[in-house]
Amino acid sequence: MYKHTMVGLVTVCAAALLAPAMGTSSAAPATVKAAPVAQRQPGVPVLVDCLWHPEVRPADFMLACGDGNSRLASLRWTNWDANSATATGVNWVNDCKPYCAAGKFHSYPVVVRLDNAQTWKRHPGVRQYGRISLTYTAGRPDEFAHVVTYPLWN
Repeated sequence: MYKHTMVGLVTVCAAALLAPAMGTSSAAPATVKAAPVAQRQPGVPVLVDCLWHPEVRPADFMLACGDGNSRLASLRWTNWDANSATATGVNWVNDCKPYCAAGKFHSYPVVVRLDNAQTWKRHPGVRQYGRISLTYTAGRPDEFAHVVTYPLWN
């Protein structure tokens, strides 16, 4: 008898928990509006992210794809054309002290410049920026120069 009571109790509890989540057949699904996505203009280069997606005027960008220890955030683009792109934002950098998993992230204001547009090898009909430069405007990580420049992946 105890076994049948427990099975019944579990069944009733499961039904009570699942019923509100399932809703009614006439209930409309919730609508979620996506944030507007910047549209790529023909001939204007893109910024290729860590997942090989083309980005135009992204708000955030991962610089250290392998470990995530350096990223750009709060990017505000003032220019994006066939030759270059310019933004201001924040570079969040892990100090990796005493090692990266235990390190702390610090924020540094930067001016970001993209240039050296070239054909994207994965999509020959698309141009991508090939270089990124960060100019630190108020403080910087100890081991970094005032301006650092990196090639971007192709």
